[in-house]
Amino acid sequence: MSAFIFALGLTLMHFLWQGLLLGCATAIALTLLRNSRAEYRYLVACSALLACLCWPAVELYQRLYGHADGSTMIGVGVLRLAAQNIVGNGEPFDLRDSMRSIVSLWALCAIVLSLRMILGLLWIDRAAKQCDCTHRQDQLRWEAQLQRLAARFGVGRAVRLRIVDTIGSPITAGWWRPVVLLPAALVAGMPPDLLEALLAHEMAHIQRHDYLVNLLQNVIETLLFYHPAVWWISNRIRVERELIADDFAARQLGEPRRLALALSELERLQFSTHHLAQAANGGNLMDRIQRLCRPAPQTLNWKAAVPMLGLALACMSIYAEAVAADKVAAKTVHALADFTTCDKPKWPEGAIGRQESGTVTLKFLVGADGKFKKSQVQKSSGHSDLDEAARAGIEKCGFKPALKAGKPVESWMQMQYVWVLE
Repeated sequence: MSAFIFALGLTLMHFLWQGLLLGCATAIALTLLRNSRAEYRYLVACSALLACLCWPAVELYQRLYGHADGSTMIGVGVLRLAAQNIVGNGEPFDLRDSMRSIVSLWALCAIVLSLRMILGLLWIDRAAKQCDCTHRQDQLRWEAQLQRLAARFGVGRAVRLRIVDTIGSPITAGWWRPVVLLPAALVAGMPPDLLEALLAHEMAHIQRHDYLVNLLQNVIETLLFYHPAVWWISNRIRVERELIADDFAARQLGEPRRLALALSELERLQFSTHHLAQAANGGNLMDRIQRLCRPAPQTLNWKAAVPMLGLALACMSIYAEAVAADKVAAKTVHALADFTTCDKPKWPEGAIGRQESGTVTLKFLVGADGKFKKSQVQKSSGHSDLDEAARAGIEKCGFKPALKAGKPVESWMQMQYVWVLE
């Protein structure tokens, strides 16, 4: 298994608790800001979603190119400990063996979601380029109206408009040049003043470049699709973004009630939501209508806060266990000799006759591969021939290398050999 696959799999697994932590922090912040301006909540949610992308990205970079040799092994120890606790039978379950399968499954799902996003963008691009001659007059009329709104909103770049039969709500999309897709059913059935209010809502998205932020959201959702916190934070971004666009359009129109009536028409027709573009029917339409007509402070729902409190406690528990496992894995294990492989040192010729005895302390350098490298006499027995015989014999031993943060490292070790006459 390559180092990249292992590092990527470990990063994806660690984001399980990291995403939970970010989700809990975001929920607490949004609860505290529930009666503040929608712009503040939008900023908090966007920052949290960006953190969901940056945290694992930085961690992956450190694992591959930074000084994270020990952290990788610590992460394996944390995951092994967590998996063993989940299994609950005391049997070791090493996620290292399953890392390739985890990364392969993640990559397959991400590819499928990427293809879905690309197909959606291609459909929007094709719809933006085609021109339906049956709606030519209406398109010219509303395109001129859209340009007047653009000048009113201070949007200097050109904004295209296309009338499409296959959608149910105005949609703003685009990468370099924004385009507004207008449903043919609305052009035919909605009063012009209400349709203008919906276009003002879309122009607010264009003025704020929301369609680009929405595209980045889709990329993050594709990469981190497996974590519910990512989808929840992303959904909160869309909800707050629609509220901001409502406020902006209502201020420009000077008639919040007209926008509320337009949204009421959308709610009545029950249009579908398009996540690859900015649609006027995003969020909870009834809440948005009530907010425009009769804004009221939001009360704290303690019943809804109980699950979030439980998630916060679970996150703290997982983090505490991870820290404890890190400390255990970070301990240094000294090198050991495998005495089953050692040969007993042989008495030098003449040493027995001279009645020589004593204790020699030897110092060995053991490599990360467990092989002997060099040795030296730390404390002599008082007889050089006994010292040399002990060193020559023990050098033939096999060794288990020292471990630092779970990784084999080169280290010195000491051994004593006692020469005793029987």
